[in-house]
Amino acid sequence: MTEFANRRRMMVDTQVRPSDVTKFPIIQAMLTVQRENFVPDAQREAAYADVMVDLGEGRYQLEPRTLAKMLDAANIASNEMVLDIAAGLGYSSAVAARMAELVVAVEADEAMAEEAQTQLMDAGADNAIVHSGPLAEGAAEHGPYDVILIQGGVEIIPRALLDQLKDGGRIVAVFIEGAVGVVRLGRKAGAQVSWRFVFNATAPVLPGFEQVPEFAL
Repeated sequence: MTEFANRRRMMVDTQVRPSDVTKFPIIQAMLTVQRENFVPDAQREAAYADVMVDLGEGRYQLEPRTLAKMLDAANIASNEMVLDIAAGLGYSSAVAARMAELVVAVEADEAMAEEAQTQLMDAGADNAIVHSGPLAEGAAEHGPYDVILIQGGVEIIPRALLDQLKDGGRIVAVFIEGAVGVVRLGRKAGAQVSWRFVFNATAPVLPGFEQVPEFAL
């Protein structure tokens, strides 16, 4: 096995499985997708560490544990469409693509979006496409979606994004509340989304997902 293959197995054995993620499709995807190819060259040595990887421009790739537990909560089926918001260089989309029928990765940074498309093609994720545009707007033209994943912190989720979720669909996000964060799973019924706590995590709040302060007169 190569050095990075050994690191992938160690990542799964020490970060993913101990976090009670045991679904075979998630384990197999994270053992297969070469995470080191989805980070900046200067960060390759940190690709499998239990930390958020700095992608530049104030953006980060979530820790393997956080992504794995989000995927576990989403419970993606092989006939489902996934919207992956803030895909960065495409790692989360490459992993989700091994479980879903189609993944639409949304990335606002054009350079990141171009690199993500290249890496996804190189990884053989031909059921994943990259949409370049504002994160908070999603990609309505390809929806609606069975699952929405948000790869970063949120204080609010814009209605325009929730409208792209199918009735009965699921959305998973890291909600930042002051100094702490929690991952919640939302399920859509009609026009409403009901949320439940999944686990504790944190991540920088993504642009377009900030709570706008209310000013009282």
